[in-house]
Amino acid sequence: MRRRLAGIGLALALVAGVIAATANPAQAESNGGVRVMPLGDSITDGYNVPGGYRINLWQRLVAAGRTVDFVGSGFNGPASLGDHDHEGHSGWRIDQLDANIVNWLRTYTPRTVLLHIGTNDMNQNYDIANAPARLSALIDRIRANAPDVELFVAQITPETDATLEARVRAYNAAIPGIVAGKGSKTHLVDLHSPLTTADLADGVHPNQAGYDKMAATWYSALIAVPGSLQASGPPVGVAVSLVNPQSTRCMDVSGASTVAGAQIHIWDCHNGANQKWTRTAAGELRVYGNRCLDVNASGTANGTKIQIWDCNGTGAQKFTFQSNGSIVVPASGKCLDVTGSGIANGTKVQLYTCNGTGAQRWSAA
Repeated sequence: MRRRLAGIGLALALVAGVIAATANPAQAESNGGVRVMPLGDSITDGYNVPGGYRINLWQRLVAAGRTVDFVGSGFNGPASLGDHDHEGHSGWRIDQLDANIVNWLRTYTPRTVLLHIGTNDMNQNYDIANAPARLSALIDRIRANAPDVELFVAQITPETDATLEARVRAYNAAIPGIVAGKGSKTHLVDLHSPLTTADLADGVHPNQAGYDKMAATWYSALIAVPGSLQASGPPVGVAVSLVNPQSTRCMDVSGASTVAGAQIHIWDCHNGANQKWTRTAAGELRVYGNRCLDVNASGTANGTKIQIWDCNGTGAQKFTFQSNGSIVVPASGKCLDVTGSGIANGTKVQLYTCNGTGAQRWSAA
Protein backbone atom coordinates (compact mmCIF):
# COMPACT_ATOMS: atom_id res chain seq x y z
CA MET A 1 0.00 0.00 0.00
CA ARG A 2 2.79 2.40 0.89
CA ARG A 3 4.47 1.76 -2.46
CA ARG A 4 1.19 2.35 -4.23
CA LEU A 5 0.58 5.65 -2.41
CA ALA A 6 4.14 6.72 -3.11
CA GLY A 7 3.63 5.97 -6.78
CA ILE A 8 0.43 8.00 -6.86
CA GLY A 9 2.17 10.86 -5.10
CA LEU A 10 5.02 10.79 -7.60
CA ALA A 11 2.59 10.77 -10.51
CA LEU A 12 0.74 13.75 -9.09
CA ALA A 13 3.99 15.59 -8.51
CA LEU A 14 5.07 14.95 -12.09
CA VAL A 15 1.75 16.21 -13.41
CA ALA A 16 2.02 19.31 -11.24
CA GLY A 17 5.54 19.88 -12.49
CA VAL A 18 4.44 19.62 -16.11
CA ILE A 19 1.57 22.03 -15.50
CA ALA A 20 3.85 24.51 -13.76
CA ALA A 21 6.43 24.32 -16.52
CA THR A 22 3.79 24.83 -19.18
CA ALA A 23 2.07 27.70 -17.41
CA ASN A 24 5.27 29.57 -16.59
CA PRO A 25 7.57 29.58 -19.62
CA ALA A 26 10.99 31.17 -19.35
CA GLN A 27 9.88 33.88 -21.73
CA ALA A 28 7.00 34.72 -24.00
CA GLU A 29 7.20 33.91 -27.69
CA SER A 30 7.36 36.74 -30.21
CA ASN A 31 7.84 36.94 -33.96
CA GLY A 32 7.58 40.73 -34.07
CA GLY A 33 4.12 40.56 -35.64
CA VAL A 34 0.84 42.26 -34.79
CA ARG A 35 0.19 41.79 -31.07
CA VAL A 36 -3.13 39.98 -30.53
CA MET A 37 -4.37 39.15 -27.01
CA PRO A 38 -6.81 36.21 -26.72
CA LEU A 39 -8.65 37.21 -23.52
CA GLY A 40 -11.15 35.27 -21.47
CA ASP A 41 -11.67 32.13 -19.39
CA SER A 42 -11.05 28.39 -19.88
CA ILE A 43 -12.53 28.51 -23.38
CA THR A 44 -9.74 30.91 -24.35
CA ASP A 45 -7.21 28.75 -22.49
CA GLY A 46 -8.50 25.71 -24.34
CA TYR A 47 -10.04 23.38 -21.80
CA ASN A 48 -10.38 19.81 -23.18
CA VAL A 49 -8.24 20.81 -26.17
CA PRO A 50 -5.12 22.71 -24.94
CA GLY A 51 -4.76 25.76 -27.16
CA GLY A 52 -8.46 25.69 -28.09
CA TYR A 53 -9.52 27.99 -30.90
CA ARG A 54 -6.07 29.55 -30.97
CA ILE A 55 -4.63 26.55 -32.80
CA ASN A 56 -6.80 26.81 -35.88
CA LEU A 57 -6.85 30.61 -35.78
CA TRP A 58 -3.06 30.67 -35.80
CA GLN A 59 -2.95 28.24 -38.71
CA ARG A 60 -5.44 30.31 -40.70
CA LEU A 61 -3.47 33.50 -40.12
CA VAL A 62 -0.19 31.87 -41.15
CA ALA A 63 -1.79 30.40 -44.28
CA ALA A 64 -3.00 33.89 -45.19
CA GLY A 65 0.51 35.30 -44.84
CA ARG A 66 -0.28 37.24 -41.67
CA THR A 67 2.42 37.73 -39.05
CA VAL A 68 0.75 37.74 -35.64
CA ASP A 69 2.19 37.67 -32.13
CA PHE A 70 -0.25 36.21 -29.57
CA VAL A 71 0.42 37.88 -26.20
CA GLY A 72 -0.51 37.28 -22.58
CA SER A 73 0.71 35.73 -19.34
CA GLY A 74 -0.69 32.26 -20.13
CA PHE A 75 1.13 29.67 -22.21
CA ASN A 76 -0.15 26.34 -23.53
CA GLY A 77 -1.01 24.30 -26.58
CA PRO A 78 0.61 21.88 -29.05
CA ALA A 79 3.45 22.41 -31.52
CA SER A 80 0.90 23.05 -34.26
CA LEU A 81 0.10 26.28 -32.43
CA GLY A 82 3.04 28.47 -33.39
CA ASP A 83 2.58 30.97 -30.55
CA HIS A 84 1.31 29.68 -27.21
CA ASP A 85 0.79 32.97 -25.32
CA HIS A 86 -2.69 34.02 -24.23
CA GLU A 87 -4.70 35.62 -21.43
CA GLY A 88 -7.27 32.88 -20.78
CA HIS A 89 -7.97 32.07 -17.12
CA SER A 90 -9.97 28.97 -16.20
CA GLY A 91 -12.91 29.65 -13.91
CA TRP A 92 -12.65 33.43 -14.14
CA ARG A 93 -15.60 35.80 -14.38
CA ILE A 94 -15.93 39.25 -15.91
CA ASP A 95 -15.02 41.05 -12.67
CA GLN A 96 -11.81 39.06 -12.32
CA LEU A 97 -10.63 40.06 -15.78
CA ASP A 98 -11.60 43.64 -14.99
CA ALA A 99 -9.40 43.63 -11.88
CA ASN A 100 -6.31 42.67 -13.93
CA ILE A 101 -6.85 44.15 -17.37
CA VAL A 102 -4.96 47.43 -16.87
CA ASN A 103 -1.77 45.62 -15.90
CA TRP A 104 -2.08 43.21 -18.83
CA LEU A 105 -2.64 46.02 -21.31
CA ARG A 106 0.41 47.88 -20.02
CA THR A 107 2.57 44.77 -20.01
CA TYR A 108 1.67 43.38 -23.43
CA THR A 109 0.37 46.46 -25.31
CA PRO A 110 -1.82 44.50 -27.74
CA ARG A 111 -2.95 45.94 -31.05
CA THR A 112 -6.01 43.70 -31.00
CA VAL A 113 -7.99 41.96 -28.23
CA LEU A 114 -10.29 38.94 -28.67
CA LEU A 115 -12.65 38.95 -25.66
CA HIS A 116 -14.84 35.94 -24.81
CA ILE A 117 -16.09 36.18 -21.21
CA GLY A 118 -19.25 35.55 -19.19
CA THR A 119 -19.58 31.77 -19.15
CA ASN A 120 -18.47 31.49 -15.53
CA ASP A 121 -20.77 34.32 -14.48
CA MET A 122 -23.63 32.24 -15.89
CA ASN A 123 -22.44 28.89 -14.50
CA GLN A 124 -21.66 30.26 -11.05
CA ASN A 125 -25.01 32.08 -10.95
CA TYR A 126 -22.98 35.17 -10.08
CA ASP A 127 -25.18 38.30 -10.06
CA ILE A 128 -26.43 37.40 -13.52
CA ALA A 129 -28.73 40.41 -13.86
CA ASN A 130 -25.70 42.72 -13.73
CA ALA A 131 -23.40 40.64 -15.94
CA PRO A 132 -24.02 42.88 -18.99
CA ALA A 133 -23.19 45.95 -16.89
CA ARG A 134 -19.94 44.30 -15.75
CA LEU A 135 -19.07 43.52 -19.35
CA SER A 136 -19.78 47.14 -20.29
CA ALA A 137 -17.48 48.35 -17.50
CA LEU A 138 -14.72 45.99 -18.64
CA ILE A 139 -14.99 47.29 -22.19
CA ASP A 140 -14.85 50.86 -20.88
CA ARG A 141 -11.68 50.08 -18.94
CA ILE A 142 -10.05 48.58 -22.03
CA ARG A 143 -11.08 51.58 -24.12
CA ALA A 144 -9.77 54.04 -21.51
CA ASN A 145 -6.39 52.36 -21.17
CA ALA A 146 -5.90 51.29 -24.79
CA PRO A 147 -7.98 53.71 -26.87
CA ASP A 148 -6.49 52.58 -30.18
CA VAL A 149 -6.85 48.86 -29.66
CA GLU A 150 -9.21 46.95 -31.96
CA LEU A 151 -11.49 45.14 -29.49
CA PHE A 152 -13.61 42.17 -30.60
CA VAL A 153 -16.34 41.28 -28.08
CA ALA A 154 -17.95 37.86 -28.39
CA GLN A 155 -21.44 36.64 -27.72
CA ILE A 156 -20.46 33.55 -25.76
CA THR A 157 -20.71 29.91 -26.84
CA PRO A 158 -23.80 27.77 -26.07
CA GLU A 159 -24.33 25.28 -23.23
CA THR A 160 -26.18 21.96 -23.08
CA ASP A 161 -27.97 22.50 -19.77
CA ALA A 162 -31.29 24.26 -20.47
CA THR A 163 -31.08 26.55 -17.42
CA LEU A 164 -27.56 27.65 -18.21
CA GLU A 165 -28.35 28.09 -21.89
CA ALA A 166 -31.28 30.36 -21.02
CA ARG A 167 -28.90 32.54 -19.02
CA VAL A 168 -26.40 32.56 -21.88
CA ARG A 169 -29.05 33.64 -24.39
CA ALA A 170 -30.28 36.47 -22.18
CA TYR A 171 -26.72 37.69 -21.60
CA ASN A 172 -25.86 37.45 -25.29
CA ALA A 173 -28.98 39.43 -26.21
CA ALA A 174 -27.65 42.42 -24.27
CA ILE A 175 -24.20 42.44 -25.86
CA PRO A 176 -24.99 44.00 -29.28
CA GLY A 177 -26.46 47.09 -27.64
CA ILE A 178 -23.43 47.40 -25.36
CA VAL A 179 -20.93 47.08 -28.19
CA ALA A 180 -22.83 49.55 -30.37
CA GLY A 181 -22.17 52.29 -27.84
CA LYS A 182 -18.42 51.73 -27.49
CA GLY A 183 -17.10 53.35 -30.65
CA SER A 184 -15.84 52.27 -34.05
CA LYS A 185 -12.93 50.22 -32.71
CA THR A 186 -15.19 47.87 -30.71
CA HIS A 187 -16.65 45.02 -32.75
CA LEU A 188 -19.33 42.39 -32.11
CA VAL A 189 -18.60 38.72 -32.85
CA ASP A 190 -21.29 36.05 -32.65
CA LEU A 191 -19.68 32.87 -31.29
CA HIS A 192 -22.98 31.39 -30.17
CA SER A 193 -24.77 30.72 -33.46
CA PRO A 194 -21.92 28.85 -35.22
CA LEU A 195 -21.80 26.14 -32.52
CA THR A 196 -24.35 23.48 -31.56
CA THR A 197 -24.45 21.23 -28.54
CA ALA A 198 -22.76 18.58 -30.70
CA ASP A 199 -19.71 20.86 -30.68
CA LEU A 200 -19.39 20.68 -26.87
CA ALA A 201 -17.16 18.12 -25.16
CA ASP A 202 -18.74 18.37 -21.71
CA GLY A 203 -21.82 20.53 -22.15
CA VAL A 204 -19.82 23.74 -21.63
CA HIS A 205 -16.42 23.63 -23.33
CA PRO A 206 -16.06 23.08 -27.08
CA ASN A 207 -14.54 19.96 -28.55
CA GLN A 208 -12.05 20.19 -31.40
CA ALA A 209 -14.80 20.79 -33.98
CA GLY A 210 -16.29 23.53 -31.82
CA TYR A 211 -12.97 25.28 -31.31
CA ASP A 212 -12.34 25.12 -35.05
CA LYS A 213 -15.69 26.82 -35.66
CA MET A 214 -14.72 29.51 -33.17
CA ALA A 215 -11.42 29.98 -34.98
CA ALA A 216 -13.15 30.40 -38.33
CA THR A 217 -15.49 33.01 -36.86
CA TRP A 218 -12.71 34.96 -35.14
CA TYR A 219 -10.69 34.87 -38.37
CA SER A 220 -13.56 36.25 -40.46
CA ALA A 221 -14.08 39.04 -37.94
CA LEU A 222 -10.38 39.98 -38.00
CA ILE A 223 -10.18 39.99 -41.79
CA ALA A 224 -13.22 42.28 -41.91
CA VAL A 225 -11.30 44.91 -39.88
CA PRO A 226 -7.98 45.32 -41.76
CA GLY A 227 -6.46 47.53 -39.08
CA SER A 228 -6.70 44.73 -36.54
CA LEU A 229 -3.96 42.80 -38.35
CA GLN A 230 -1.78 45.73 -39.33
CA ALA A 231 1.22 46.30 -37.12
CA SER A 232 1.93 49.75 -35.78
CA GLY A 233 5.41 51.11 -36.31
CA PRO A 234 8.18 50.10 -38.72
CA PRO A 235 8.61 46.56 -40.01
CA VAL A 236 11.09 44.28 -38.27
CA GLY A 237 14.59 44.31 -39.74
CA VAL A 238 14.33 47.57 -41.69
CA ALA A 239 16.47 50.58 -40.73
CA VAL A 240 14.31 53.71 -40.50
CA SER A 241 14.42 57.23 -39.16
CA LEU A 242 11.97 58.00 -36.34
CA VAL A 243 10.51 61.43 -36.90
CA ASN A 244 8.70 63.50 -34.27
CA PRO A 245 6.01 65.18 -36.43
CA GLN A 246 5.52 68.03 -33.95
CA SER A 247 9.09 69.24 -34.46
CA THR A 248 9.75 67.52 -37.83
CA ARG A 249 13.06 66.40 -36.29
CA CYS A 250 14.47 62.91 -35.89
CA MET A 251 15.42 60.71 -32.95
CA ASP A 252 19.20 61.11 -32.91
CA VAL A 253 22.22 59.85 -30.93
CA SER A 254 23.91 63.01 -29.64
CA GLY A 255 27.12 63.83 -31.48
CA ALA A 256 26.87 60.61 -33.49
CA SER A 257 28.49 58.96 -30.45
CA THR A 258 28.80 55.19 -30.26
CA VAL A 259 29.66 55.22 -26.55
CA ALA A 260 27.29 53.42 -24.19
CA GLY A 261 25.29 56.04 -22.31
CA ALA A 262 25.17 58.59 -25.14
CA GLN A 263 22.04 60.77 -24.84
CA ILE A 264 19.14 60.54 -27.28
CA HIS A 265 17.69 63.83 -28.46
CA ILE A 266 15.93 65.25 -31.51
CA TRP A 267 17.86 66.80 -34.41
CA ASP A 268 17.34 67.84 -38.01
CA CYS A 269 16.77 64.70 -40.06
CA HIS A 270 19.86 63.97 -42.19
CA ASN A 271 19.70 60.22 -42.86
CA GLY A 272 22.92 59.60 -40.91
CA ALA A 273 23.81 56.34 -39.19
CA ASN A 274 23.04 57.86 -35.78
CA GLN A 275 19.42 58.34 -36.88
CA LYS A 276 18.83 54.88 -38.33
CA TRP A 277 16.92 52.56 -36.03
CA THR A 278 16.23 48.89 -36.75
CA ARG A 279 13.37 47.19 -34.96
CA THR A 280 14.04 43.56 -34.01
CA ALA A 281 11.64 40.69 -33.33
CA ALA A 282 12.69 40.94 -29.68
CA GLY A 283 11.29 44.48 -29.50
CA GLU A 284 14.66 46.27 -29.56
CA LEU A 285 15.54 49.40 -31.52
CA ARG A 286 19.13 48.99 -32.69
CA VAL A 287 21.49 51.65 -34.00
CA TYR A 288 24.98 51.11 -35.50
CA GLY A 289 24.12 47.41 -35.52
CA ASN A 290 25.37 46.69 -32.01
CA ARG A 291 23.86 49.38 -29.77
CA CYS A 292 20.30 49.45 -28.43
CA LEU A 293 17.94 52.21 -27.44
CA ASP A 294 17.87 51.97 -23.64
CA VAL A 295 16.13 53.39 -20.57
CA ASN A 296 18.91 54.41 -18.19
CA ALA A 297 19.32 51.94 -15.30
CA SER A 298 15.94 50.36 -16.18
CA GLY A 299 14.31 53.43 -14.63
CA THR A 300 10.57 53.96 -14.44
CA ALA A 301 10.41 57.55 -13.17
CA ASN A 302 9.29 60.45 -15.35
CA GLY A 303 12.33 62.17 -16.82
CA THR A 304 14.54 59.08 -16.93
CA LYS A 305 17.26 59.47 -19.56
CA ILE A 306 16.92 57.67 -22.89
CA GLN A 307 20.31 56.58 -24.22
CA ILE A 308 22.15 53.93 -26.18
CA TRP A 309 23.71 50.93 -24.47
CA ASP A 310 25.09 47.49 -25.19
CA CYS A 311 22.18 45.27 -26.25
CA ASN A 312 21.31 43.05 -23.29
CA GLY A 313 17.74 41.81 -23.78
CA THR A 314 16.35 43.49 -20.66
CA GLY A 315 13.00 45.26 -20.35
CA ALA A 316 14.86 48.57 -20.54
CA GLN A 317 15.44 47.80 -24.22
CA LYS A 318 11.98 46.59 -25.22
CA PHE A 319 9.68 48.97 -27.08
CA THR A 320 6.25 48.65 -28.66
CA PHE A 321 4.65 50.92 -31.23
CA GLN A 322 1.09 52.10 -30.73
CA SER A 323 -1.28 53.02 -33.54
CA ASN A 324 -1.43 56.61 -32.22
CA GLY A 325 2.31 57.00 -32.91
CA SER A 326 3.57 56.58 -29.37
CA ILE A 327 6.43 54.25 -28.45
CA VAL A 328 5.80 52.46 -25.15
CA VAL A 329 8.26 50.80 -22.78
CA PRO A 330 6.20 47.83 -21.50
CA ALA A 331 8.42 47.45 -18.42
CA SER A 332 7.16 50.80 -17.10
CA GLY A 333 4.07 51.43 -19.21
CA LYS A 334 5.51 54.85 -20.08
CA CYS A 335 6.36 56.54 -23.38
CA LEU A 336 9.32 58.02 -25.21
CA ASP A 337 8.80 61.78 -24.89
CA VAL A 338 10.43 64.97 -26.17
CA THR A 339 11.20 66.94 -23.01
CA GLY A 340 8.88 69.89 -22.48
CA SER A 341 7.29 69.32 -25.91
CA GLY A 342 10.36 71.05 -27.29
CA ILE A 343 11.01 71.42 -31.00
CA ALA A 344 14.60 72.73 -31.01
CA ASN A 345 17.66 70.76 -32.05
CA GLY A 346 19.16 69.05 -29.02
CA THR A 347 15.93 68.69 -27.03
CA LYS A 348 16.38 65.53 -24.98
CA VAL A 349 14.24 62.43 -25.28
CA GLN A 350 13.05 61.09 -21.93
CA LEU A 351 10.71 58.56 -20.36
CA TYR A 352 7.35 60.04 -19.39
CA THR A 353 3.78 59.07 -18.58
CA CYS A 354 1.91 58.41 -21.84
CA ASN A 355 -0.38 61.35 -22.58
CA GLY A 356 -1.11 61.29 -26.30
CA THR A 357 0.52 64.65 -27.00
CA GLY A 358 2.67 65.55 -30.00
CA ALA A 359 5.76 65.19 -27.84
CA GLN A 360 5.15 61.43 -27.81
CA ARG A 361 4.37 60.80 -31.46
CA TRP A 362 6.87 59.20 -33.81
CA SER A 363 6.60 58.12 -37.42
CA ALA A 364 8.94 55.90 -39.44
CA ALA A 365 10.56 57.42 -42.50
